[in-house]
Amino acid sequence: MKTHNQKAWFFVLPVLILVAFNALIPMMTVVNYSVQETFGNNQFFWQGLDWFENILNSSRFQAALGRQFLFTGIILAIEIPLGVIIALAMPRKGVWVSVCLVTVALPMLIPWNVVGAMWNIFTLPDIGLLGYFMNHVLGVDYNMTQSPFAAWVTIVAMDVWHWTSLVVLLSYAGLVSIPDAYYQAAKIDGASAFAVFRYIQLPKMKRVLTIAVLLRFMDSFNIYTEVFVLTGGGPGNSTTLLSIDLVKIALGQFDLGPAAAMSLIYFAITLLVSWLFYTLMTRDETK
Repeated sequence: MKTHNQKAWFFVLPVLILVAFNALIPMMTVVNYSVQETFGNNQFFWQGLDWFENILNSSRFQAALGRQFLFTGIILAIEIPLGVIIALAMPRKGVWVSVCLVTVALPMLIPWNVVGAMWNIFTLPDIGLLGYFMNHVLGVDYNMTQSPFAAWVTIVAMDVWHWTSLVVLLSYAGLVSIPDAYYQAAKIDGASAFAVFRYIQLPKMKRVLTIAVLLRFMDSFNIYTEVFVLTGGGPGNSTTLLSIDLVKIALGQFDLGPAAAMSLIYFAITLLVSWLFYTLMTRDETK
């Protein structure tokens, strides 16, 4: 009978306790605010589940949630295939491997607020390199401060530039872990490049792609800093994602009860969709 050594849990147990403590205390505070109302002076009044009902029925919340899902859907549809394509094009051996890996990883080293500020300057209509090129060279009317479509294109391009590297690195790690014997067998059988990708590379990358999809979903669904610095949620409310709207309610309007209820709904949606992604992508492994 095979036995499992569980002693490794003693090494990670302190970290789990610390993380759980740091997560539970803020969570308890948010839950407390979500069912109460306060007018200051540390006086609270029982509100029950009214905030949750008001938030779920709010057209403002529904619009922000729709924009958030739209942004995340676009990001996943672009970054996952693009990351796989770049990983497939990267060399597996030689001195260029290190050069490519370092170059690809560079965007992820830049802080989020700096990324937003960089792209803000980069896309200014008159003095920004991209803005000047689009308006004065190509003759395209590009101004993200006035055009909702231009603002959306800009925030999507910014996120693709910043985070496709993560998908590339994970996909590349999956590719280099495939034994050469699989490629040799495919070469003997006369398999095409697409057949090699379809039946060898893609199945072997399934686990890392699952991680990539989950990480990119959770990060893009909770994005705040880059978009806020770049557009501030504008023009109008066209790029006011759910995260930005939540901060406006909590800090701008100081409506702590509705903000707490919205954050719990936000958290629940993130958990639910992440679980659905994981279940769908690993359902064949459980059979």
